[in-house]
Amino acid sequence: MTTRRTRPAPRPPEGTPPPAELARQARTVLADAVRLAHWAADGAGPGTAPLTSHALERAAAALGLTPAQVRAGWDRARLAGLVELHGDTVRPGWRLRAWERDDSAVLRGWVALFDAWSLVHAAPRGIEATTVAEAVEAVPQVLSLLQLSAGPVTVPALLDLLGQRVAELHEERCEVAYGPHLPTTPATGRAAADATELNALLLDWALEGLAAVGALTLGAGHATLTPLGNWAVWVKLEQICVAAQSPAGNIEQPAADMLLGCARLTPGPARAEYRAWLAARPVGSAVAELIAVARGEDALLRGLAFEALRVVGAPAEPVVRSVVTDASLRPYALLWLAEYEGADPDDAQEVLSREEATWLWVDTAAAVADHGETGLLVRHLDSAVQGTVPALLDEIRAVGHPRTVQVLVALAAAHPDPALAKAVRRAAFQVHTGGV
Repeated sequence: MTTRRTRPAPRPPEGTPPPAELARQARTVLADAVRLAHWAADGAGPGTAPLTSHALERAAAALGLTPAQVRAGWDRARLAGLVELHGDTVRPGWRLRAWERDDSAVLRGWVALFDAWSLVHAAPRGIEATTVAEAVEAVPQVLSLLQLSAGPVTVPALLDLLGQRVAELHEERCEVAYGPHLPTTPATGRAAADATELNALLLDWALEGLAAVGALTLGAGHATLTPLGNWAVWVKLEQICVAAQSPAGNIEQPAADMLLGCARLTPGPARAEYRAWLAARPVGSAVAELIAVARGEDALLRGLAFEALRVVGAPAEPVVRSVVTDASLRPYALLWLAEYEGADPDDAQEVLSREEATWLWVDTAAAVADHGETGLLVRHLDSAVQGTVPALLDEIRAVGHPRTVQVLVALAAAHPDPALAKAVRRAAFQVHTGGV
């Protein structure tokens, strides 16, 4: 055996407040959003979202807020996961229920708001969406400079960095002019001045948006990260460092290959690999890629994809919730949501109906049959909710899993009891021929 050195747990920069103090600051930033979420979710605005004109007026009167504060609080409540909309019905999010007792839930909610800063503060009108998107993509470099400076940074310095990063993005996308290189003319100089003016407008918008979510404070010609903002940027920089130290070397692989590479890892190293892979790519595209793999035919990858989504956490919730209606993903999605909302993993199975649990049993058996050992498939019988093999076979036939026949054939071949194996083979034949 060899002992592999593990990277020591990183420590926040000196001077970073403890989590309890950071959570207190996050609760202050989201105080109005929490009040509005309670008002909406406790039945004060039954059945409809509180941004209808009538509900907005009632919320403003009940909470002593202006209509503008109600709108802002509502946006923050949704983005921070304090409320969930199911059609026109408002339900409390799990974070709202845990808000006063769980500092980690509070910090995750604030980070979700921080990540969505560009939605909190409307972009300047008249600017193309692609230009705005470039500015949003360049902002992490601006935040890194603020974090590394550990103090106020002048707006001109931030503007210069933003302009450099936007130019790099253009170059990376090969957005260069074709044809002969002409000498600089007054027109090109004017174009450069226009670009600087546009970047200045976008920088002001970005700084105001980040200030609106409590990530930084603005002074006369300078900006400074708040303790919350400093901590959040440090966390994201650490994620990049983890990505650079991908323990099993799967960071550059597509999702399916990465998951297969993790299949024989124990849970701890597998989660480390998931984190490294996720930190190296935008969270939205990573979640979409994992869901696409889960929709495939390989049951092992389906289960592993949801294990990786557990590492993603809050940003994956809307996508996972959206696939609950997909028969092949529903059991996995329900278990994911139950654990995400605080259920013990050992008790999460209770959210599944008998049919859903049976479907999941077959899907897991398919993964074992494709990738596991014979003994594992036989032992998998013990995890069925039915308790007896005849009852299991009856209900397996009813759920209509596409791999039912293959699973039963593999189980019959693997089981050491001839009588039971014969019964399983008979069930496989009946499913195959449509008999009973």
